[in-house]
Amino acid sequence: MRALLGVVLATTFVFAVTSSSQAGDSDAKSIVDKAITAMGGAEKLAKIEAFSMKAKGTVVFNGNESDTTTEMIFKGLDHYRREFGNDQFHGVVVLDGNRGWRKFGDNSSTIEGDAVANEKRNIYLSVIPIILVPIKNNGFKYEAAGEEKVGDKPAVILKVTGPDGKDFTLSFDKESGLPVKQVAKVVGFQGQEYTLESTFADYKDFGGIKKATKIQTKRDGEKFQDLEVTEFKVLDKVDPDAFAEPK
Repeated sequence: MRALLGVVLATTFVFAVTSSSQAGDSDAKSIVDKAITAMGGAEKLAKIEAFSMKAKGTVVFNGNESDTTTEMIFKGLDHYRREFGNDQFHGVVVLDGNRGWRKFGDNSSTIEGDAVANEKRNIYLSVIPIILVPIKNNGFKYEAAGEEKVGDKPAVILKVTGPDGKDFTLSFDKESGLPVKQVAKVVGFQGQEYTLESTFADYKDFGGIKKATKIQTKRDGEKFQDLEVTEFKVLDKVDPDAFAEPK
């Protein structure tokens, strides 16, 4: 009798764990599906192979805040070009698959080794909140991770594991389904690791795609950058020179 009871309890426990896991997977999938619909729909987002953005705002460097502009081009999850700066400073970061370059002012350097992996992480952390559909494949895994408040609104949280095995969280407004916050550990170009927290707001329509136009970021809890997106374009093709070594 005791043996039978033990079997019944064990079976019940396994069923409960399995049911809970399946429910969690279902919740995570529904979060992603709702967000994709809110951002423009799976069909439209899945067709985006490359896009460009322009933004303006402020950045804090060495304790000083200054104006900045930035222009970015993304192609897939391994091609990226970003130009940024102001009248006093200009920087360029390029990743072309498994090779890349940085140029700050007149100083150039090659991106290699672990730095390539770090830049690829930076790319997917930038791309996922914008088109989201790559999260469904490309080696990503995700699960529901509770709720929080972003600003004064409730949000649901996904814990996401990237193809590099590193985690980050992405939160979605509970009502609209749109991405509102991302938190990730990243490595800077000097090898320093910090927590990057980004919040997304003021969504606008760009050719049927909803894109956050106000992006605020903090590094280890300190204000780092406030950007206003002024242009977002889906690109049918990209000039190969976009991912060439900056001159």
